[in-house]
Order: sequence, then C-alpha cells, then structure tokens
Amino acid sequence: MSACVPTRTPDSSRTERVNPPHDPSRAPRRRFRVAGADVSASIAVFLIALPLSLGIALATGAPLQAGLVAAAVGGLVAGRLGGSPLQVSGPAAGLTVVTADLIQRYGWRTTCAITVLAGLVQLGLGCLRVARSALAVSPAIVHGMLAGIGVTIAVAQMHIVLGGSPQSSVPDNLRSLPAQLADLHPAAVAVSALTLVLLLLWPRLPGRLGQLLRKVPAALVAVTGATATAVFAGLTQPRVELPSWSSHALAGLPEGPVLGLVAAVLTTTLVCSVQSLLGAVAVDKLIAARPGVPAQVGRSDLDRELLGQGAANMVSGALGGLPVAGVAVRSAANVQAGAVSRNSTMLHGVLVVIAALLMVPALELIPLASLAALVMAVGIQMVSLHHIRTVTRHREVPVYAITTLGVVFLGVLEGVTLGIAVAVAVSMRRLARTRITHAEKEGVHHVHVRGQLTFLAVPRLSRALHHVPHGSSVVVELDGSFMDHAAYETLQDWQRTHTARGGSVELTGRRSGGGTDTSIGSGREGEEPAASPVQAVVPVVGTADSPLAGCRCRPWTPWRNHQCDGPLPAPPPGGRAVERQEQLPEEPSRGEPGARTGALPPETAESAAASGPARSAAPVAPTSPPQPTQPTLPTEQTEQVDSTGPDRRTESIGAAGSGPSGRQLVRGISAFQRNTAPLVRGELARLAREGQQPSQLFLTCADSRLVTSMITSSGPGDLFVVRNVGNLVPPPGEESGDDSVAAAIEYAVDVLKVRSLTVCGHSGCGAMQALFDAEPGGKQTPLKRWLRHGVPSLERMADTGRPSARLAGRPAADPVEQLCLTNVVEQLDHLRAYESVARALRAGELELHGMYFHVGEAQAYLLSEAGQSEGEAAVFDHVGVADLSASEA
Repeated sequence: MSACVPTRTPDSSRTERVNPPHDPSRAPRRRFRVAGADVSASIAVFLIALPLSLGIALATGAPLQAGLVAAAVGGLVAGRLGGSPLQVSGPAAGLTVVTADLIQRYGWRTTCAITVLAGLVQLGLGCLRVARSALAVSPAIVHGMLAGIGVTIAVAQMHIVLGGSPQSSVPDNLRSLPAQLADLHPAAVAVSALTLVLLLLWPRLPGRLGQLLRKVPAALVAVTGATATAVFAGLTQPRVELPSWSSHALAGLPEGPVLGLVAAVLTTTLVCSVQSLLGAVAVDKLIAARPGVPAQVGRSDLDRELLGQGAANMVSGALGGLPVAGVAVRSAANVQAGAVSRNSTMLHGVLVVIAALLMVPALELIPLASLAALVMAVGIQMVSLHHIRTVTRHREVPVYAITTLGVVFLGVLEGVTLGIAVAVAVSMRRLARTRITHAEKEGVHHVHVRGQLTFLAVPRLSRALHHVPHGSSVVVELDGSFMDHAAYETLQDWQRTHTARGGSVELTGRRSGGGTDTSIGSGREGEEPAASPVQAVVPVVGTADSPLAGCRCRPWTPWRNHQCDGPLPAPPPGGRAVERQEQLPEEPSRGEPGARTGALPPETAESAAASGPARSAAPVAPTSPPQPTQPTLPTEQTEQVDSTGPDRRTESIGAAGSGPSGRQLVRGISAFQRNTAPLVRGELARLAREGQQPSQLFLTCADSRLVTSMITSSGPGDLFVVRNVGNLVPPPGEESGDDSVAAAIEYAVDVLKVRSLTVCGHSGCGAMQALFDAEPGGKQTPLKRWLRHGVPSLERMADTGRPSARLAGRPAADPVEQLCLTNVVEQLDHLRAYESVARALRAGELELHGMYFHVGEAQAYLLSEAGQSEGEAAVFDHVGVADLSASEA
C-alpha cells in the first residue's frame, strides 16, 4: 500500500444501520457550514493577497494573471489538502528571484512545466515523510536566503519605481542605477512615493478612529490610494494589463539542457518546501499564542502540508500560474483575523477567482509603479533586523552574510549551497577549537577547559596538567558538551597518578538539561572503568552500598517521585560521609566514542535548584592531601576523615540527612550551593548591602504548585510575597483578624514603597473547595475560622445582581473555578479598604492587579482594568507569548 494512502481500521463496535431511501426516520445530511470568523478572515486575507499577487507577478516578469492563478490555487488546493489549516499559500516574494531567473532562461511555458515537476517532487518527498528533515537547515541559512532575495527584489523594483526597467542581475541593476536616477519619471516617482507613505503611515494611525481604520490592510489602502490619485490627476504611466483569459498561456513541454532543468526543479522544490514548512511552524506558534483557540485547530502535519503544496504547484503550473508556497504575512493576517478552520483559506481563494473574472476593469487602473513600490517594501522587510540580532547572538553572522551575498550575486541555489558549506565549516571549527587555561587561586590549581574536548586538544591538555605540582589540590572544570575517548583516557590516567602521589582532584562540568555538575570518575588502580566516562559526584551518607548511590533525580523531579528513597544506614561514628562518584544512567556505555555534558542557562539552573533537588549534584570541597600515616583510598570511594578541616560541612550533611526527607532537603540545598549560589552570590551580596527594594507585593495561595518566581520570571529582591491558604485578605479592623497579612500590606506599602499589589488565585484551590463545601455550624477548627474571610466571596458569587467573573473566551469550568475567580475580585476590594492602600491609590503611587493561574494549562490570566470597576464584568484576559511580526516571504 502506498505511504500516501491512510489506512482505516474498521470499528467493530459500531453497528451499521441501513435505512431505505423512503425511510422518514433517516437523519438529514449534515450541511456545510462556514463560521462567521472564517468569512471575515478570508476577506482580510483576500484584500492583502490581491495587490501582492499582482506585484509579485510583475516582479518576476510573468503575466500578471499568473499571480492571480497562483493565489487562487494556493487558497483552494493547498488550503484544502495542506496540513496547516490556517496557513495561506500563494505566490511568495521568496520565490521571485528564482522564478524571474527561470523565465529569462527558459521562457514562461517551460517555467510553468518546471513548477509542475517541482510539485511532483514535493509529492514524492511528502510520501517519503521527510518533511521534518527540512527543518534541520540552519535558521541562519534560511534568514540569509530570504535577506538575499529581499535585496534582489528591492534593487530590481527600484528601477520601476523610478520609471525605468530593471536589468537581469543585481550588479547590472546597481551599475545602471545612477543613469536611472538622472532620468526620473515624475509621475512614476509620485505614485510610488504615495504608495510607500500610505504603506508606512497607515498602521500607525492614532486614536480610536485609527484603530478602526487599521483593520483595513495597509497594502490595499496604499495601492487603492495611489490608483485613485493617478486616475483623478490624469497621470500618464504604465498600468496593469490583463489580457483575455482565452489567450492565457498554459504549461508546455520543458525545453532546455537536462542538467539545467533538473537544477531548476530542485531549486524551486527547495525554496517552496523550506519556506512552506517553516511558515507552518510559525503559524503553529501564532495559533498557540492566540486566546480561545478552538479545539479543532490542531498542530500542523508537516508531511501532509508538503503533499498539499506539491499538489498546488502541479495545478498552478499546469494552469499557467506562479510557483506556490506558504506566505507569512497572509498567514499571520489569517490567524490574527480570528480564523478557526481551513475554510477561511479556501474562501480567500474563491474571492480571488471572483476578482480575476469580474474585477478586470478595476485592476487595469492600477499603476505598475504602485505595485513595484509595494513589492520593494516587502523586499526591504525581508532583511529583518530581528533575524540579524538573532544570528549575531548565536555567533552565526558568517553563515548569514555568505548566504545573503551568494544569493544576491550568484543565485538562490548557489547561495544556499555556500551557506551550508560555511555552516559546516563553522561547526567543525567550534568542535575543534578548545581553550585550556591554568591558574592558581588560594593554593588550589584550576584547569579550565572551554569548548569540546577531543583528541585534537589532548596535547594542550596534557601540557596544562603537567604544570600542576604533585600533591596539590586541583579543580578541573570542563565547560563543554562533548568529550571523546582519547581525552577521557588522558584525564583518567592523570587523575589516578595525581591522587596516588598525594594530591586531590575535583573534575567538574555542567550537564545538559540537568544543570548539575559532572565529574570524571576512575576505577581502582589496575581496573578498567566499568562506568561511562562522565559521572556525577554524589555525597553518600554511610557506606558505598547506600541506596543514595543510585539516585537518578532530575532538577524538576517531584520529591514523591524520587527514585532514591529507601532505608538509609546509620552514619558511621563521627558523622563521616562517604563521597561516591555515581554513574549517570543515560551516558554512553564503555566502548562508546564519547560522553556528553552540557551547559544549562543560569536562569534554568536557578529555577531547578530552587524548586527541587537537582539530579545527583552536590558540593564537594576539594579534599585535603591525605596524611602520611593514613592510607590513600581509591578515588571511586574517598572517605572524608578530618571533621575539623574544610570537610566539616560534609560531616554536618551526614548527620542531618538521616531520613528520606532529610536526604531530599540536603540534596536540594547541595544543588543550590554548587549550581546556583555561584551565579547569584554577587546579586545577593548587593541586596544584603543595599537592602530589599521589591517592586510589587504578590499575595497568593500557599499551594505547593504555585512557584511565584517561576510564574513571574522574577529573581531575588523583585517580589515581596505573602502566602496563605486561599490567598485571602482579611478586611481591616475585623475582630480576631489576621494581623500578619495586614502587617505585610502595611510594611510593603508604607515602608518598601511597592508600586503594585497583585492578588493571585489559581485553579483547583483546596481552600475554595472547602469554602464551597462548608456547612454551617460544627466544630470551629483553625481552618474554618480562617476561611470565614472568604465568605464575602461566596456571597458575591451568589449575588445575581452582579456580573460574574469569567475568563476571556470561555465561562468558568465549574462552580469552584467560578469561586476562585470571584475570590480574587473580592480580595482586591478588601485591599482597597486598607488605609495605606487607599492613600497610595489616591496619590497614584500604587496599582492593584488581579491574576488567575490555571495550573493544569500553565496559563496566566490578568484581570482587565474594566473588570476592576464597580458594576463592570470582571474578565481575566489571557496572557500569551508576544507575537513576533513575520515578514512577507
């Protein structure tokens, strides 16, 4: 069976009911329905696609009708068959240079045939299910390709903007530009300037009227305004010419050298496929960031998307249209306009067909200079400053620059090939480049290895280790993500020799994903290592056979899921602790060529250490050289003997962590001391000197699932946190109230001068459930006495005269969630009753915020400003990921 044909498994549990045609009980057939949101979104996309399709066709030198054909086919075929429901396909600016070159070399009919063959290749790739492999292309190469295409488009269209005709290449266009500037056509320049001004200023219209007007696409306004001005002013200049559809040129048999045609097909396939697949991924991100997305809008199926794009290119090429690909600007407009299904994309294609058949007289009024200015602006936007900053931050500027220049001066395929070659060279250089430094600090020698540790760096590593004196304390820090077997053997042999001569060695590194330090272990002298090269240092209380030696805890592993819980032998006399180097289970086994460590960003390491015990990481001070009268134990199991020296903290750990919870607590603290404390010590020292100056008071529930610093991305000194059961604020002056909450509010407002107060509720709140289920009377426990401060929230929810609090896009899931939302609004009212808060609010020195955190969705909602007014509905708005503006591609 072909891989393209989905298989169906018959459902045996379902009984088929057969009714005769005249049976009145037969259910009516389901009607095809289109959501109103899809209709409005399709109109918005159509208004953007119409001028851009004509402009891209103009830029390629193809018949202008070819742009309309590609837009209609992209909407109908790719929209129906593609795997990304909300991605809009059509003629894309990223294909302009490729198509223009093909038209000049082979003519229009052969170019259409190449488009058909490229679609056929896309169908084959989709059947092979290799769509994900296209995402392996470095983003620097993709951004560089788009930037090079954008430069080529902008330079070529500038000649039309000035009233002339573009040349065949960028160097020729640049050489002829001075002559073109000397021979300006005022009418073309005026129309182009008006188009650019409208295109630039329309999205920036201020005020409420501007907000309404901005719903009309800027591209449509720019072209319509320039066309109307040219018509009423009577400007004479070239305009759009749409010949009769009866004379429209269709695809013909490809003519030309075979190798050239093969290269053309592969180039078209590469650009169309990569652009469409990356666009589908970007659309998924936009959909995820949009609140209230329906369940039927699923994630993109990239293999199906490739099949849909291939079918669209075959149809478009056969009908005489431009190549088709996913288009970023139209897709973003479709998502932002509220589309909920692929019907919006298909309706936009239908509207393009109607316009191509019925609006020909109006389209022929458009000046070519206006379309050229529109496409030139799109080309300039393809050189994205955001992309340049991104590649600079990741040190991939050479890849980006070489790809861009290659596309501009050589061609798309040649530029991408050069970019891939440079990317491979940069990766190899990073793999081979290793910096090894040696320094002595306070009697401890530090050997720092920056980069990947391969056999190429072994001579320099041996040279640095040779300069370490015998019998000294050494810390070797491995700051890289890869180590091969040769480097491991060198380190292991040197460690064994150095410790045998009375020295001590601590081999540390940073581990990917775990944020824990790693150490290179060695077996007993004369034995081959039975573990992987990279191992973790774990303080083990008791003997080497203690269950803690098998700890496999990750930084975010909940304590209840720890695999290291078990009976713990009593510590030896004197509270000695044994340090054991424990094998990490997922490292490559003995005989594999290398082992991996990795770097964890500081903020991740801090969160991991603060939230729970890190995976098998603990601070171990460099051991002092053993006394001559004491035997030297093998490095795999070293006993800390001197409890009065630098290892006293190890002794205290052995004494304190005598139970499972104690061990978990010690492990978490140890991970903090080793991983996070060095990163935050400077900031905490500054806060210790200057005192705390938090910007906000954050009042939330004591629920263990709410990690305030994680939710708000805060660090030390940012939040003044008050936590209690149910995030309640007792009204001021109430008898037997809780003065601790009132004292915290007074201290935060009057002394710390916080600028905002936030009350944060959450889903699944046990306090709200208890409050909702509480029955009057009964024994007054401390919990019941405390929850009486939430009774006003119950009364507020029961008051039918007040609008109910709700989440944006949906009602509350159940009465308990409704009470959680209402409680946040009620506690904000309690806060306003405090004298210090009321005074600060009147002076404009303080803001109040309501927040709701849905634990299961990891989603935060903020109470809108209108919802905090008396009589207004309390609506908690979705807080999503900031949308990144996408360039037309």
